Amino acid sequence: MRWQGRRQSDNVEDQRGEGGGFPGGIGRGGGFRLPGGSGFRTARGGGFSGIVILAAIFLFLKFCTSIDPMQILVGEGGGQLVPGQSQAPSGDTSVKNDDQMTQFARTVLAETEDVWSGIFQAEGQTYPAPTMVLFSGQVRSACGFASAASGPFYCPGDKKLYIDLSFYDELEQKFGASGDFAQAYVLAHEVGHHVQNLIGVLPKFNAMRQNMSQADANSMSVRVELQADCFAGIWGHFTKQQGILEAGDLEEALNAAQQIGDDNIQRRTQGYVVPESFNHGTSAQRANWFKRGFDSGKLESCDTFSGNI
Repeated sequence: MRWQGRRQSDNVEDQRGEGGGFPGGIGRGGGFRLPGGSGFRTARGGGFSGIVILAAIFLFLKFCTSIDPMQILVGEGGGQLVPGQSQAPSGDTSVKNDDQMTQFARTVLAETEDVWSGIFQAEGQTYPAPTMVLFSGQVRSACGFASAASGPFYCPGDKKLYIDLSFYDELEQKFGASGDFAQAYVLAHEVGHHVQNLIGVLPKFNAMRQNMSQADANSMSVRVELQADCFAGIWGHFTKQQGILEAGDLEEALNAAQQIGDDNIQRRTQGYVVPESFNHGTSAQRANWFKRGFDSGKLESCDTFSGNI
């Protein structure tokens, strides 16, 4: 992945060393500027309409909740998958450690900003980019207190994604998923949750789960997570168009998606699989949905809420 020398995001809070939700994350648990000038409307000849493209998703949500989906085009602040009381400390918003991994994370975040800003702008909307919080060991978010063991996660309550960069060592050493594009997939997945929050998917899921059994909530959570994987694939699609990807990058991301599937993790940790407890999706499902988004670059390809997954 040719990420060096590209724009780095300033939407970063570095809380490492300060000591300090719902980890709707990739592991356990959540202005239009494209270098090269390629516009999104050139892809397959049309723009992306948030309501039209996600109509199937919103109809499904309306059927389950009897709420008008037109009211949730942009998710309201404070929507969380699990209620949280505490607020994240303000901390020093400057980036303290300008090491290579920090630069990489900031560059990937910038690329997601460019892609999603372009998609939103094509429909006359503004994309409010999330803030990435770097932490070490433990962190407090609007979704509650979390440790590095939770893995990277996105908190709808403060619209921030959280990551302890040491997770990348675990991704390689424990899960056998190495490579910079595999690492980029981690962030792109969490940004996918942010997009879900903006278009109303996360707030609706949060409302629905209050009246769901645990098994039904797990089943719906899988669909939410797989859509975030697909949104990460859309980011990969446009990243490829910019000539950033190298040979083997796609395979790195697909391998990462497979390694962190619920079935794979359960076999590794407990020696057997309990499908009714899945809340992120199987290895095959995660790789498949990422690939769908990667191949099409279209939001309508990411309807995980209709039919079989």
